[in-house]
Amino acid sequence: MRADAIVIGAGHNGLVAAAYLARAGLATVVLERREIVGGACVTEELWPGHRVSRAAYVAGLLRPAVIRELALERRGLVLLRRDPSSFTPLADGRGLLLGPDAALCEREIARFSRRDAARYPQYERLLDRAARAFEPLLDAPPPDPASLAWRDVPALARVARGVAAMRGDLARAVRLLLAPARDTLAEWFESEPLRATLATDALIGAWAAPSTPGTGYVLFHHVMGETGGARGVWAYVQGGMGALSDAIADAARAAGATIATSAEVASIEVDGGRVRGVALADGRSVEAPLVVSSADPQRTLLGLAGAARLPDELRDALRALDFRSPVVKINLALDRLPRFAGRGDAPGPEHRGTIHLGAADLDALERCFADAAAGRLPERPMIELTIPSALDASLAPPGRFVASMFVQHLPHDWDASRWDGARDAFADRVFACVDEVAPGFSSSVVHREVLAPPDLERVFGLTGGNIFHGAMALSRLLFLRPAPGWSRYRTPVAGCGCAARERIRVAA
Repeated sequence: MRADAIVIGAGHNGLVAAAYLARAGLATVVLERREIVGGACVTEELWPGHRVSRAAYVAGLLRPAVIRELALERRGLVLLRRDPSSFTPLADGRGLLLGPDAALCEREIARFSRRDAARYPQYERLLDRAARAFEPLLDAPPPDPASLAWRDVPALARVARGVAAMRGDLARAVRLLLAPARDTLAEWFESEPLRATLATDALIGAWAAPSTPGTGYVLFHHVMGETGGARGVWAYVQGGMGALSDAIADAARAAGATIATSAEVASIEVDGGRVRGVALADGRSVEAPLVVSSADPQRTLLGLAGAARLPDELRDALRALDFRSPVVKINLALDRLPRFAGRGDAPGPEHRGTIHLGAADLDALERCFADAAAGRLPERPMIELTIPSALDASLAPPGRFVASMFVQHLPHDWDASRWDGARDAFADRVFACVDEVAPGFSSSVVHREVLAPPDLERVFGLTGGNIFHGAMALSRLLFLRPAPGWSRYRTPVAGCGCAARERIRVAA
C-alpha cells in the first residue's frame, strides 16, 4: 500500500493532523493500534447501556480554529458547557460552587472570606490577560531563539502586543507562571476550600506538590481552556469524548483520508536517512515519504524510528524525559446521584461540574504527594469526581448514571502486578472519602473500572501512564519541548514528524 502521508495513531491529535494533511491534497492513511478511533479520547460501553469517557473526560483546549475549519459542529460535535464549573463540599455541610457567573462566585466565596471574594475577580482578570497575551504561541510551532526566522514574526508580534497591553500586570503574571502554585494561591487568598480548589488545576496529572516550582504554569495552562469563546470554561461532549474523535475522523474521511483500525505500527522504516514508510505488527507495510506520529517523542523516536538514528544529544534528552504519572482513573456506573448535605436528590448545580473531594486544603495536598513520593497510597487522596450523565442522559439507562474519578497522588513506580492486589481496596478508600460528604455514595456504585498508570499505558499507549506525553516542567516547555532544538515537530529523520501536543484530560 502506498500513500503520500502516514499518521501513526488515531487519537484526537493524530486525527486533526490527518484531516489537515488530506485537506492539503495528500493521500493520507491513519494507522490505529486499537479497534476504535480516538486514542485516549473515546467513549466505550463498559457495561450494558453505560457509555463512559474512559480516559479523557472534559474538553477545553481544543482550538476554536480547529472546530471552525473542520466544521466539527456540523459533524455532530455538541459541547455541553459546565456551569457551575466546580463544587467543593465540606464535611461540615458547607460547600463552594465556582463557575463563569461572577455574581455566583462572589456570593459563594464570601461565605468563607469577604476579602477573597473581593480579590477573586482581580485574580481572574490577571489570568485572562496573561492567557490572551500568550495564546498566539498555541497556534504556531514554538519559536526557537537559536534559529528565529521570518515565519516566527507574526506569532511573536502578537505575543509582544499582548505583553505590552498587560503593563503593570506583567511582573505578577510572570511570577504566577514561575512560582509554585502554593506561593501564588497563599499570596492571593486566605480561605480554604478556595485555595485547595484552585490548586487542583496546578496539580492535575503532574508529579508535583503545590510547593513544587513550575506548578504555577500548570495552573495557568488550564485557564487557557474555553468553550464557545468563554475563557476558563470547560465542557462535556454530548455522547462522551468519543463523539469529539468521531467528528474529527469524519472530517478527515471527508477530506479523503483513510483510517485503519487494528493496525499496530511496529516500526518506522528509514532508508538513507529518509522515511520510506512503516512496518505493521502483522507483517504488512505502508509506503510514504512522510510519517507523522501522534505517539509521544520517546515512543516515536527511541522506539519506532530507532535510537541509533538520533544525534547523541537528542537521544540522551529523550531518555531523560519525565513520564512519571501520579493518577488513577476510576470509571463508574451509579444507581443514583450522590446527595450532599443541604441539597436535594435531583440533578443540581453541584452535579454539573468537577466535584473536589478528599485532600481539602493545601497541607493535605502536600501530604498526599509526600505519601506517593514515599511509595505509599495516600490516606486522603486528591479526588476529582465528574458525573457527565447529569447533563447528558444518553450516556446511561434511565435511573442510572456514569461517573469518572481522577485520583492522585499515587506511587509512579508500582508495576501492574503490585496494582493487581491494590486496585479495589484503594477504590474503596476513595469511595469512603466521598461518603464523608455524600453519605451512601459507596453503596450507589454498581460497576467500577480502576485504571492505574500501567493500565493507562497498556490500553492507551501513554508512556508511564502520563497524560501530558511527558511532564510539563518549566525546562520542557515551548522551545525546550521535547528537547532544545527540536521543538518544531520535526525530527532528525527526514520525513518524520510529531503531531503530539499536550494532554488527554482535555480535548487537544
